[in-house]
Amino acid sequence: MAAGNDAARDGEAAARPIESLSFEEAMAELEALVQRLERGQLDLEASIAAYERGTALRRHCARKLAEAELRVEKIGLDREGNPATLEPFAERS
Repeated sequence: MAAGNDAARDGEAAARPIESLSFEEAMAELEALVQRLERGQLDLEASIAAYERGTALRRHCARKLAEAELRVEKIGLDREGNPATLEPFAERS
């Protein structure tokens, strides 16, 4: 019965719009998709759909990380422990 509950929960997560997922939710779903693909648990059509959703989840996670990086760039503490502006991170090549 637990496997059925897992499948129902996976279906609910997949039904949610990716934009509404937190970074942690998107990563968890992406990891579950990768495991199912690696185990060969999906037929061809489901595998293609999982791959497409996984690609979108990866992009969503990358955006969330970039947003977090920008927020961290803007936050710092001055000598008194008050928030202060920091210099941006160096560009990555």
